[in-house]
Amino acid sequence: MFGISKRVITILFGLLALAFAVGAILLFTPQAGQQARGKPVLWVNGKALYELDLLRLQGNDPLYAANPQGLLKTLVDTYFLEQVILTEALKQDAARVRVSSAEVRREVERIRDQFGLRDKQAYEQFLNQVGYTDAQLRAEIKTQLQIQKRLEQIRSGAKPTPEEVRFYFEVHRDDYKTEPRVRARQIVVDDKALAEELAKRARAGEDFAALAREHSKVGAEQGGALGASPGESEPKPVTQVVFPEEVAQAVFALKGPGLVGPIAAGGRYYLVQVEAYLPAQVPTFEEVKDRVEQDAQRAKGNGVLEAYLEELRKKAQVRFAEDNPYTYKNPVVATVNGKEILLTQVLSPVFSNQQTAALLQQGLGELAVQFFLPQTLESLIDRELLVEAAQASGKPFIGSKEEIAQAYLRYMTQDVEATEEEARRFYAENPALFTDPASAEVIGVNFKEEAEAKAFREAALRAEDLEALAKAHEGTVNNYGTVHPNQLPSVLDRLVFKITATFPKGPLGEVSEVIQQEDGTYTVLLIKNRKAEELKPFAQVAEEARSGILFRKRQEKAQALIQELRSKAQIENRLNQVLAELTPKEAPSQEPAQETPQNP
Repeated sequence: MFGISKRVITILFGLLALAFAVGAILLFTPQAGQQARGKPVLWVNGKALYELDLLRLQGNDPLYAANPQGLLKTLVDTYFLEQVILTEALKQDAARVRVSSAEVRREVERIRDQFGLRDKQAYEQFLNQVGYTDAQLRAEIKTQLQIQKRLEQIRSGAKPTPEEVRFYFEVHRDDYKTEPRVRARQIVVDDKALAEELAKRARAGEDFAALAREHSKVGAEQGGALGASPGESEPKPVTQVVFPEEVAQAVFALKGPGLVGPIAAGGRYYLVQVEAYLPAQVPTFEEVKDRVEQDAQRAKGNGVLEAYLEELRKKAQVRFAEDNPYTYKNPVVATVNGKEILLTQVLSPVFSNQQTAALLQQGLGELAVQFFLPQTLESLIDRELLVEAAQASGKPFIGSKEEIAQAYLRYMTQDVEATEEEARRFYAENPALFTDPASAEVIGVNFKEEAEAKAFREAALRAEDLEALAKAHEGTVNNYGTVHPNQLPSVLDRLVFKITATFPKGPLGEVSEVIQQEDGTYTVLLIKNRKAEELKPFAQVAEEARSGILFRKRQEKAQALIQELRSKAQIENRLNQVLAELTPKEAPSQEPAQETPQNP
């Protein structure tokens, strides 16, 4: 419901995606006469849901917008009705939650502010457009607030035990690893010559803090000490984000103390005196206890909420009208050690994926059936095996099923190690991961006439005032900034990065030849600081290389673990059989109609 439904009604659990958007859709959909609701289509716990209500929901569903046919229509119908049933069951369960008239009034006021409906006439016109009276809108808002509160009750009521919190940290300790940091001072100046002079003096042994106090444009009163609080002059550990990107790369590439610079960045020049390099490390449990407790609380809340929704759906009593215009089929598509996986459990993550809706819109819905459904079912089978294994381990895993499955894999692969030799081999085998791409600062000046472009080019080899020069020759300046390969239009990209020859230099940088564009215009490029791609030395990226090989080895061990679980499990995958049974038989030819045989 406007700001509420996206934040609260949509709940994602990895492969299990349950989207509750009925309230939101109704608010945006004209009601076409609230009393004319048509025939009942189904009953959920005795409450009827009517034909026109479902048609309005269907009209806002992108899956139906693609007009699915045959098997795809059956699957879309089943997914749609499953969401309707679960949403209605949730509404009914949340109906006992107290929501005050003041809370409803505040939400109505928020909506009116958001849509600029402070004027009574504008508000009434809005209600007329969506087919609601003020009372009906308030009733819908109350329902959404009840759902929000009910879900929060379920989630917040789950409290992890101290044992669960500590085990959560043990499994997820890498998530709490600190970033690499440095203790350092910096000098920032506007003049390149001054920066070079200060660098020379600092290397000769002059006190860096004193130089910073005298010359730095930033933090001079603190002697350039980074991370220092006002009034302090001793640096504190800082991460890369405090530096411009170019400076950060050079500073952290040292992996130890030293002087960096001068480095140009953002029109200024940076000198950095690194006093100490502090590598990434895992803190103790006590150091991050508060964060871990919050994360464990969230994970356990997800698990309890997931179980609540599943139980709510399981208990829902559903009856369909005999002339129901939809097809609802929810057979078992797989069993894993006796545990059933229903068709709707596979449809939910597939059809809630925006990529699936996009494929349907392009007339490629069969791909979702042929590829995404089998792939998703295999993932659900793996998940079920991993959850079983986690439960059998006796360890206090918490979270949704997907979270528990991933936590179990992390726990079972945490003993994986990587040697320096393996890291070096990974570095050698994957150079693209450790290569700084080519770059250049590029300005394009565009002209309608070739003669003007040529005259500009000749003048640009001598002149310094770009704006005046471009204006004099009726050129339009386009500053591309710092670019990398494949970021410029193809013709310009080839000129800057694919052709090895350099261009003559002027005060504005390299000046390219005149390039004729596809639209008949002409361009001259001004290029500065052109750099070829560069493979970083291993010493600079050793930590990244080690992380890369660790990730690969853990993935390999995880896959081996899953295959071992599969080899010992009793698995029956009936998806292909089920889809074949649900596929409508081809209708016989309809010409001539009176001679068409009828299938029994």
